[in-house]
Amino acid sequence: MSGGEVAGLVVAVFWAVLVTLLAVVLVRLAGALRQATTLVAAVTERTVPLLDEAAETLRAANDQLVRVDEITANVQDAAANANALSSTMAATLGGPLVKLSAFSYGVRSAVARQRSAGRPERWVPQQTERELIARMVKAEVQAATARRRGGLSRLIGLGAGRKG
Repeated sequence: MSGGEVAGLVVAVFWAVLVTLLAVVLVRLAGALRQATTLVAAVTERTVPLLDEAAETLRAANDQLVRVDEITANVQDAAANANALSSTMAATLGGPLVKLSAFSYGVRSAVARQRSAGRPERWVPQQTERELIARMVKAEVQAATARRRGGLSRLIGLGAGRKG
């Protein structure tokens, strides 16, 4: 064997080993690609229904938001109507209510003055019958005393007029 044949043999063995290694790498790469294809198919198989469900949920949420917007608009209209109604009621009933409260204050003041003057009121529900009788007796005593005083002062006044 000559040097050229040995060199050719070494090159042939080298190429055979290299081709064998490349074949092993390609076989393993083909297996990995098969597994990757299977994995992508499984992920796609499970992901597509999830994406469909997510899209359906998003559509339902958008429908609910549209309804909420309608409800919000209706509530705003109702609030505006209530505000307008309260303004109208205040303008319509405000004056008469003020007059009514002033009248009731006047009535309460008059009743309080009557009570403080000793005049019994039979229609006042807070008084018991005993209190009512006591007030009536007191009023009669005061009236009788006032008449007597008035009579004495007239007598004294007349007597003073005769003397003077």
